[in-house]
Amino acid sequence: MKTLTLLRHAKSSWDDPVARDFDRPLNARGQRGARVMGQFIRREGLHFDRVIASPALRVVETIDEVALSYNKRLDPIWERRIYLASSASLMDILREVDDSIHSLLLVGHNPGMEDLILDLVPETSGDAHRAAIYEKYPTAALAIIEIAIDHWRDIDHGAGKLSRFTRPRDLDPELGPEED
Repeated sequence: MKTLTLLRHAKSSWDDPVARDFDRPLNARGQRGARVMGQFIRREGLHFDRVIASPALRVVETIDEVALSYNKRLDPIWERRIYLASSASLMDILREVDDSIHSLLLVGHNPGMEDLILDLVPETSGDAHRAAIYEKYPTAALAIIEIAIDHWRDIDHGAGKLSRFTRPRDLDPELGPEED
């Protein structure tokens, strides 16, 4: 059994005049949302054998804010392929993960993250959380998927069961809803 936790980067700033989308930072709401999610991760006792993340600035800052309130270093492996990746590309990255890793945190971007969840969790599951993700996978949202495989290379469509879906607004009503 493998556990895949997906964390979308927190709310980024569209007000900063950056030359590249890759360099867009978090805004104040995003910083707060990431800290709230870090507190949630700590409170729930979640742990990760490995963290793989996009090196985009808003992801780096999300991880920094989460780690502050999680009270643990996350020490991600920076994987450029996650930036703007499709579900298929993310699946390829997951298939490369060492089998000694049982609990993986993947931090990245939409629409690839949302599509990955929808690809891994069968529509026939009737899961209310899956339906909510289909509607919208907002910034700083966390999804945990249990996958009944022994080898990451065997991950495939429909192989997962969504065990948890938590949005920042579920933990702090002031963090939503707003255009995410």
